[in-house]
This record gives sequence, structure tokens and C-alpha cells, in this order.
Amino acid sequence: MTDLSLEQARTIVREALAHGRRADLAPLTVAVLDAGGHLKCFAREDGSGILRGDIATAKAWGALGMGFGSRTLHERAMASEKSRVFFGALSDVSGGRVVPVPGGVLIRGESGSIAGAVGISGDASEKDELCAIAGIVAAGLSADAG
Repeated sequence: MTDLSLEQARTIVREALAHGRRADLAPLTVAVLDAGGHLKCFAREDGSGILRGDIATAKAWGALGMGFGSRTLHERAMASEKSRVFFGALSDVSGGRVVPVPGGVLIRGESGSIAGAVGISGDASEKDELCAIAGIVAAGLSADAG
């Protein structure tokens, strides 16, 4: 397991938000979790909705819990009726803490091991995902969106 430092987590948040501002996105909320699923850093821009923190955290938590980015979670959830049944059960098992849409990105260290995950919510999921990737890269880490 690769440790994610507080400074790296702060860089991810700062740069993800900066990317969102440069792209003129809606107000964003960013949650950075360590490899154990614990909140390492969090920010909610002025005007970001009150549910955005829960959504951002659930995107990151789901990516960590399943071992791949929430883009892949989304693709698998939509693949078939059988998949939708599985993801309904996954939601139940996780206490509703998995949101299978893009915007939850795994953070990988130099060795490729999982150091944590970033979840972003506020704009279109694909745009949230791009902000997460920008923050991770700015922190000198590798982004794995799925």
C-alpha cells in the first residue's frame, strides 16, 4: 500500500478546483480518501449543493471498494439487467455509499499500488472526472479512472 500524504491530498483538491474554474464548471465538491477509505481532504466550493459531499465521497469510496474507477462501475452497472440487479445489491450492502457514475478516480503511487481515490461532484460526471485526473496528476501521482 502506498501512503497518500496530506500535502498530496491538498494539492489534488486545490488543482482539481482550479481545473474546474478554468473550465468554467458549476461549483464543485472534492473528496480525497486514503487507501483505507478514510477522508484525507475535502472541499466544497461556494454554491455547491448540500448533497454533493455525499456524492463525491461515494464516487471515491465505490472506486476503492471495487478496485476500479467509477467510470468502469458505471459501464458495468448499465451493461445488462443482471448487472443492474448486482449494483442494486451493492448499494444495499454498502449502505448506499457507492455511486456508479464517472467522477470517482483511483490514485496510484509509483509502484502502481492504490494510494486512495478522489471523488468529485458538481458538474457533469465526465467533467468531474477530468478535474479529479488533473488534481491527481498535479500531485505527481497516477490517475486510474477505470
